[in-house]
Order: sequence, then C-alpha cells, then structure tokens
Amino acid sequence: MSKQAQAEQLLEGLDPSQLQAAQALEGPVRIIAGAGAGKTRTITHRIAYACANDAWDPARTLAVTFSVKAAGELRSRLSSLGVSEHVNAATFHSAALHQLRQAWPDISDSYFPQVVQDLRPFMSRAFQRITSQSEPEPQDMRTLLDEVGWAKVSLIAPDDYARVCAATHREPPLGLDPTRMADIMESFELEKTYYGAMDFNDILLMTCHVLEEFDEAASRIRNSLGWITVDEYQDVSPLQHRLLDLWLGHNRSVCVVGDPAQTIYSFAGASSYYLLDFDHEFAPVSADIELNTDYRSTPQIVDFANRILAASPERGDYLKLNSQNDSGPRVNFMRYESDEQEAQGVVRRIERMIGRGAQPGECAVLTRINAQQQLICAKLKEAGIHYRVRTEAGWQRSMSTEQLSQLDSKELLETLRGQGPGMVTISTVHASKGLEFDHVFLVGCSEGLVPFGSPQSGPALEEERRLMYVAVTRAGETLHVSFADRKDSAGGPLRSPSRFI
Repeated sequence: MSKQAQAEQLLEGLDPSQLQAAQALEGPVRIIAGAGAGKTRTITHRIAYACANDAWDPARTLAVTFSVKAAGELRSRLSSLGVSEHVNAATFHSAALHQLRQAWPDISDSYFPQVVQDLRPFMSRAFQRITSQSEPEPQDMRTLLDEVGWAKVSLIAPDDYARVCAATHREPPLGLDPTRMADIMESFELEKTYYGAMDFNDILLMTCHVLEEFDEAASRIRNSLGWITVDEYQDVSPLQHRLLDLWLGHNRSVCVVGDPAQTIYSFAGASSYYLLDFDHEFAPVSADIELNTDYRSTPQIVDFANRILAASPERGDYLKLNSQNDSGPRVNFMRYESDEQEAQGVVRRIERMIGRGAQPGECAVLTRINAQQQLICAKLKEAGIHYRVRTEAGWQRSMSTEQLSQLDSKELLETLRGQGPGMVTISTVHASKGLEFDHVFLVGCSEGLVPFGSPQSGPALEEERRLMYVAVTRAGETLHVSFADRKDSAGGPLRSPSRFI
C-alpha cells in the first residue's frame, strides 16, 4: 500500500463535516464543534492525515489545549493513529515553559525563576505592607489572588488597573480602593521577584516578552512552530491570544476549535470573542466548518440542551445540535421537599440503575457548587456505593519547573484517582467539562443556585445558561434534573425551580 493510500485510510469513518475539516490543512481554519460532535476525533485525524501525507512536519506541529488531561488524550489518540512522537500536544503553560527555559541562557545571566503555586505568602506580605492590616482570611486571600490572576490574563498591568476599574465599573475585592489594590498587585510582584519566583501566568507573560523583545530567540521559537492547532478556543484569554499571535508571527497555518456555547470561564478571563471573530481577524479563512451532529446524547437530551440555548439573546452565536443516536427515555424532572430528600432520592435511583446492570462509573452527580456535594457523598456512603469527588486540576499545587515540564507526559493525581467502573463521580459542572457519562444527575436546579445568584439579563446570566448547557450535554443515555423546595424539612425559604427548566 502506498504512503498516500495509508494516509487516506485515516479519513475513513469521518462524517462529511469532519472529513472537510480533516482535509483543510493549510491557512487559517475554524471549526465550531458542538458537544458530542467528535471534536477530538476530528482534530487528531486531521493532524495524523497531514503528517502521514507529508503536508506537515511532525516536529514542527503543535496542538495546544487547556488541561493536562486533554493534552494526554490528544497524545494517546495521535499515537494510536501512528503519528510520530515528534508531534507536540501540550498545554499553553507547558509549551511556553519549554520555550522560555530554552531561551533563558541567551537572555539572562540570572537563575531561572522557580514556578510557585502556593502564592499565599507573597500576597500576605504584600497585603499587610500596603494596608497595615493583619493577614487576610483564607477566603479573602483566594479572592485577592483571583483578582491578580484575572488582571494578568486580561493583560492589565498594575499601573492600568485603577483606570480599567473606572472604565468598566469593576469593584476591587474586599472593598479596596482601586489604587490600593493596584499597589497590592505591584507589591505582590516585587515579593515574587525578590524570592526568584514566578506564577503560572508569569510563564506566558515572560514568553510573550521574549517573543516581543529578543529577535533571535523569537525566530528560533517561531521556526519550530509550523502548524498550530488550538483546542477549546472559546476559553482563550487575552494573554493566551497574545501568545498565540506572537507564536504565529506571519504564519497563517493555524486551526482553532471550540464551541461558544461552552464558554464557562469568563469570570477567569476567558472569552469566546476570539473564536467568534476568527473569520475577521484571519480573513480570508481557508475553511470555516461546523460540527453539529451529537454522537453522545439521545435526541431527548439534545432537544433539552437546544431549548436551553434557544431562549438566549445570543442564540445566533450557538450551534443547534442534531442527535444521531436512537431515541431514549425522556429527561426526568424531580421535585423534593428538602436537600436531604433530594440526595436520598438520587442515590436510590443510582441503586436501582446498578441493580439493573449499570456500572457505578457510568453515573455522575453534578452540582453547581462544592457545598452541595457533602449530602450526596453521605448518602452514597450509607448505601455502600463507592464514589470519587472530582476537582479541577487547575494549578493548585506547589511544584518545581521540572515537575511542570512533566505534566504533559503523565496525568495529574485527580484525573487518575477512582477511575474505573466501580465509582460514581461527584463533580461540579465546571470540573465535569470535557467528560461524558451514560447517566447524569443534575441536582439543586433552583433559582439562586442554577443560575447562581439569580442574575438579571446580561453576561452573568448568559454564563450560567452556558453552564447549564454544559451540564446537560455531559449525559449520554439518561438525564435526571432535580431540586428541593427547602434546604431542610424544618422549614426555611421556599425555593422556585430554575428558569432553565
């Protein structure tokens, strides 16, 4: 069999839209891929096909995604397709860190900074120095660090922070004056510099600086990047977009893949703007493709997901999904008297499913916030059903740069713990993104939780609508939506069902 014939075999089994995407190998390409539409399959077959027919050099091919787990999945699938190990599938941070480490000896005589994840000591000293107050409480500390992170990924320097707050009516955390918060941010950066430390966003900022200010290093980096694919492009931040732009330079061989309806990290600086504006920013694009056939969920679940988005004022930006699966049971809606009864009812349903042959690992209970999970865990434990609580991998642990460099060659502990057929997954909706389960129980669907805070029309409500959509589309065969009238049977305020149901 000829090499070209072998390459063509990689296209077998793709549907017409997937095939069109896999064969669009040059120039700017945008793929809008709905939930369950075979996005990862399309990406990996496209890369494998391009490398197999010598259209791309594997050593100069980069596939970027947002999580270690997703990068590992890309590598695994590419390997199964026979793609050379030289293809780099990585997160933004690990790809940038590798480039920064290689460039460092040529741009600095100092030691390479240590990547630090526990930033609390730096923020504590900065906060106390600027405010003359005592160390912030844990929740306040988290809020301050989140604000610093948001400013960085939004490309807002401390000197510009107060002006941005005035222009956008943003309120700094803890009732701080914008100028005072900017001083804390500046002091925080000085603390890190003094101790030779950097955070994860600094990796991206410093790599951008290298690409902007050091021509030889920038040329070496760009020469190593011939073809770039960016997954989950709806979640790109201004900082990540800036890095991508600098990676490309004059190169136009970029493919972005995403779904505006699954943008659920706006609070952290993510924006679907870059995905939606791609055809203008990179005009003319070589291909603009939609994947709207859902191979995961039943028609009943897909219809419910479509109805959630149909009520949106931004529905024109969202795909309408079509299910190719056999008809399944209707979406189940349940109302309970209290949170405890809801938890008990969900666990009883899971018990019955297991009794009929379902595996615990095929079931997931999704919550809006972590606090909802305690009752579910207790009831599962009482029933003798094993479970795992999924947390977002994120960047929440302390590690060395060497360990960070290895993140994309092995999975994080959270992504490995409890895997298998014997454990029910309990997860927030945010942490469930990218996963799928045969049977999903979406609990706490009352106003105040779903949508959280009962926001009025606007960006906050739209984010909550997309989050509901993500939750619903995790389900393959059955979807169970529930809420409780009151927190407990002793009384309390009466709740109303979520406007989304």
